[in-house]
Amino acid sequence: MTPAAVREQMPVTRVRRAVAEALGTGLLIVAIIGSGIMAQRLSPNDVGLQLLENAIATGAALVGLILIFGTVSGAHFNPAVTIIARAHGTIGTPESIVHVVAQILGGCAGAILANVMFQLPAFEFSTHARSSGALWLSEVVATIGLLLVIHGCIRSGRSEAVPYAVGLWITGAYWFTSSTSFANPAVTIARTLSDSFAGIKPSSVPMFIVMQLIGTVIALALIAILYPTPPSPSPTW
Repeated sequence: MTPAAVREQMPVTRVRRAVAEALGTGLLIVAIIGSGIMAQRLSPNDVGLQLLENAIATGAALVGLILIFGTVSGAHFNPAVTIIARAHGTIGTPESIVHVVAQILGGCAGAILANVMFQLPAFEFSTHARSSGALWLSEVVATIGLLLVIHGCIRSGRSEAVPYAVGLWITGAYWFTSSTSFANPAVTIARTLSDSFAGIKPSSVPMFIVMQLIGTVIALALIAILYPTPPSPSPTW
């Protein structure tokens, strides 16, 4: 059965989309923080190995989550992705607002769940400061790359490749960006709730989000230049 046929049989409501975005973002955070905690415990004296374990788990989880929720909400899990979708007119303003709120709330719930799964305090603000020009530049680059990967696939008629392309990009970007590629405002906010390898100190968050939004604007311009053909109203993967 094709994705279009599935959608015809199962009409997607705004509530279902919001639930998908919240659940998907929450599970993504569970993967990020949970694998970070596990990596610290399994490889306490090797930061490089911790990063490898964290990157592989995150990338693999992303593939699965996009495949699960793609036909329900588009599997944005990221306000930057939602902003681009709104700019292209593939979703409306009310729905985009609901998406972003769901992503943030779902991400925070996922951080709490990850803490509890590893017998840590449910609410635990990170003390891991991430603040420098290099890190901020990395967030611009990571966000631009992520959005180009998504829309490069969609606009070239390869929407089915998006889950795998995104998973691979994030896995690689963990290593070639000094910030380890947050590239997601909702994820950035949620990661303040974990004082672990994957955490970020709340005071470091504003500049990270500013840089991610700058990356989003640049990516929007680059997509218009590189792929002038409008996207389909409801891209699926």
